[in-house]
Amino acid sequence: MKALMPASLPAPFGRYSHGIAAPLTGQLVVTSGQLALGADQRIPEGAEAQARLCFASIAAILAEGGATRGDILRINAFVTDRSHMAGYMAARDAFFKGVTPLPASTLVIVQGFTLPEFVVEIEALALAPQPRA
Repeated sequence: MKALMPASLPAPFGRYSHGIAAPLTGQLVVTSGQLALGADQRIPEGAEAQARLCFASIAAILAEGGATRGDILRINAFVTDRSHMAGYMAARDAFFKGVTPLPASTLVIVQGFTLPEFVVEIEALALAPQPRA
């Protein structure tokens, strides 16, 4: 994969790439939007805790598809208020620590989710390496 960072554009607002170019080899892995519902059916409080759980769920889905966080091409994230952006970004930055290139990323503020306790939802698109025969 290659980060696409045209010199004619300002730097991204956070730790992500403006775009990603990837060869069309491998297996596409797409997650549904993940909400912060733990195996114990509890919803953690706060955007950072919720985003960490969303990213943990994404990592499990990727592993099932033969991918890792380093194979993610793009993430789309949704928060219910601007006040949740910092917590989300802290969890995102921790999840992608050491990953190069960083994926493309979009963050959108939405009115809400299925339960009012949810404040973050995240989905991912990854390209898993071609399985070896």
